[in-house]
Amino acid sequence: MTHIVLIPAAIITLSFLLGISIEKFIISKLIKKSEKSSFQSDDIIVSSFKGMFLVWSMLMGTYLSLWYIFGNAGWMSQVEKILMSLAILSITVVTMRIATGLVSLYSSKVEGLLPSTSIFANLTKLLVLLIGMLIMLQYLGISIAPVLTALGVGGLAVALALQDTFSNIFAGINILLSQQIKVGDYIRLDSGEEGYVTDISWRNTSIRMMSNNTVLIPNSKLSSAIVTNHELPEREMSVLVKVGVGYTSELERVEKTVCDVARNVMTDVTGGVPGFEPFIRFCAFGDSSIDFNVILRARSFDDQYMVKHEFIKRLHRRFTEEGIEIPFPIRTIYLKN
Repeated sequence: MTHIVLIPAAIITLSFLLGISIEKFIISKLIKKSEKSSFQSDDIIVSSFKGMFLVWSMLMGTYLSLWYIFGNAGWMSQVEKILMSLAILSITVVTMRIATGLVSLYSSKVEGLLPSTSIFANLTKLLVLLIGMLIMLQYLGISIAPVLTALGVGGLAVALALQDTFSNIFAGINILLSQQIKVGDYIRLDSGEEGYVTDISWRNTSIRMMSNNTVLIPNSKLSSAIVTNHELPEREMSVLVKVGVGYTSELERVEKTVCDVARNVMTDVTGGVPGFEPFIRFCAFGDSSIDFNVILRARSFDDQYMVKHEFIKRLHRRFTEEGIEIPFPIRTIYLKN
């Protein structure tokens, strides 16, 4: 009578030790080896099996111990189906990990074809999980056709109840496929929000503002908003600085001095574009100065601030050395007795 308890307990213990041994001595070493490999796909595949061999060995140990105690009892077939369903579910989890990892890897390598955002990873997980559940139902003897029919009939009610959710999902997919807004772009909305796009999920688009706060915008609102994308058609952008000099200044000399300073800024300052030739355009006779715009070039939206900063500092120092006046606002007032 003792062996009826001891042998199943030994089977469970050995199954547990076998799973732990495979995880610790085989899977862990394969993960470390794959991390050193130049191929990233093998790292994803090996890591997807982490923890699963312990689950599979415990399922096998549970089945063997129950079979040893109860033999070919009628209800054992139901237990076998339950354990097999759990095995199918675990295989679905492994497949889901691999598929999601490969989709993320492929989207990060093939820039512009498939954006690297969480919405595609979540859709991949949902698709693999749905296929796994259908396979499990088919194994359990539950016909898939009525289930699909019921899903089709109930889908209308669900779609009406989750109208806003589906609107955001399809709006997010439309945003991604249009390639007009991508992760990493600096955008400005007509409502005033602006910042870097950090993620486009199934419901929201996350925008990190310059203050390091995150704004969550529903995809449906973003798709219908007027958006200025500072990364299109390219990341480089023009930087305009307004300057004014006194009316007594020699404008040819001013133009030469300003261009010389701007040229040095483009070459020396990180974020400037060395190959760009800066220029100025006189634009107005101001109240106390002749105004002009200086056109510089920055590599990205962030870089414009350092370019402006260094240009203003250097131009002020150069104007002081050259004796070129940046006048204070002047207004002449006539008083009548």
